Amino acid sequence: MIQGITNALSNSTFVNITQNTAARVSIETTLKSIGRPGFILIDNDIDDKTKKYAATKEFFYQAICLLVYLAVIPPIFKSGSYKLGKKFFAKEHPEFNKFKNMSEYLDYHKFAKREHNDRLASLSKTKSSKKFMHDGLREDLINNKNPETYDLIKGTVEAGTFLGSILGLAILAPQISHHLIHPIMKGLKLEKENPEKLDVKG
Repeated sequence: MIQGITNALSNSTFVNITQNTAARVSIETTLKSIGRPGFILIDNDIDDKTKKYAATKEFFYQAICLLVYLAVIPPIFKSGSYKLGKKFFAKEHPEFNKFKNMSEYLDYHKFAKREHNDRLASLSKTKSSKKFMHDGLREDLINNKNPETYDLIKGTVEAGTFLGSILGLAILAPQISHHLIHPIMKGLKLEKENPEKLDVKG
């Protein structure tokens, strides 16, 4: 079973899909925070006060959702998925032990994916390259035209990102947003102008 999981996580198609999903989620939520209030404002069937209230509420709802998403994914789900991967896979896949943490792996992966000449030039200039002075990692980046990128680690991290996207935007972000919107609207003196609560759904 574990072998099947590791094969799936290291599959390049899976990694590409999850990476694109994370990017699309951020772009989609950003566009919603601009587009939805915009459509409300141009709706001539709504009176001005209701327009102002609804558009402002929608903007803050989407903006808070995006902030929650960005705050939760990197520190919690990416790091957590790396630690879980190391715990469950390191025995059969010792590459997990080559890196001190997720951040170091992602820095290494960034260099490993570059063209050889560009990689050499970047390694000589970037301070973060000093992290790779152990386990032969720096030598691999310098001497190999196509250094190992450790796709299982990347797939594990991206799986955490994918799960975080679902949980963060579907459950956590709406709850936080709903709790923050009304105090914000009251602070802007918009809640008093339009006392009926217009529920905005993500």
